[in-house]
Amino acid sequence: MSGYFVLKRSGAHFMFNLHAGNHEVILTSEQYTTKASAEGGIAAVQKYAADDERYHRKTAKDGSHYFALVAANHESVGRSEMYSSAQARDKGIESVKANGPKAQIKDQT
Repeated sequence: MSGYFVLKRSGAHFMFNLHAGNHEVILTSEQYTTKASAEGGIAAVQKYAADDERYHRKTAKDGSHYFALVAANHESVGRSEMYSSAQARDKGIESVKANGPKAQIKDQT
């Protein structure tokens, strides 16, 4: 099964999650004030997911690993969950690269 985006409301805002084919969330967006902006965020993920330079690999204060996907303007488009190791984080990045570019959108707004 292919990955997919779930576009939804979050209070007064809009956001999306990118799910892998196994339904795991692999990327969570920022909060957007409009649905059109959230759709633009999805388009940015689809455009930049395959570009390794767009991933900022990070380590949290507690030692957990995560990543952020950034657009051409260096704004964060979304970020991952926390991973226990850098290797697990890198597998998450590979999943976004594989699923993001062609993922379908499930609009739940």
